[in-house]
Amino acid sequence: MTSLIAGPDRRERCGWVGDDPEYRRYHDEEWGTPLHGDRALFEKMALEGFQAGLSWITILRKRPRFREVFAGFVPELVAEFDDSDVERLMADAGIIRNRAKIEATIGNARIVRSMAEGELDELMWSFAPAPGIRPASFADVPAVTPESTAMSKELRRRGFRFVGPTTMYALMQSAGMVDDHVVGCWRA
Repeated sequence: MTSLIAGPDRRERCGWVGDDPEYRRYHDEEWGTPLHGDRALFEKMALEGFQAGLSWITILRKRPRFREVFAGFVPELVAEFDDSDVERLMADAGIIRNRAKIEATIGNARIVRSMAEGELDELMWSFAPAPGIRPASFADVPAVTPESTAMSKELRRRGFRFVGPTTMYALMQSAGMVDDHVVGCWRA
């Protein structure tokens, strides 16, 4: 994969975008843009957890259905899901049907519900490193950092699941806690 790729609009973008219009939109409008709010970060945490072992484009394409069946990722609503909801979700081909990930999302919602308003946002952003030098190529982009490892450790200590260091680094990238748009990308 090349570090940069030109889109139909001739803009240079991070090479992972390829020629997929949904990836291009996600790259241009979301990835690396600072994201705040407990609900938004809970959704990001859940979707990154569902992505583990899969491609992100799969999650992007299923995201509207995820939002629909997980009550817009409102933690207070998801926290009320019970065994019948787990079975309903396991039967829904529009999402990733992984029982452990579904149960983790519900359990994580219960933890978020027990937190003060704004606490999840504050907690997660407390691990954002100081702005650094943008990567020159994809070879310079790490999969894990000391900050993502520390975030993962603290979230796990609080009982969150599917929040490993690699998953949390992907969240940090997508939520704009780090900016990994490579040098030369129009977003850089």
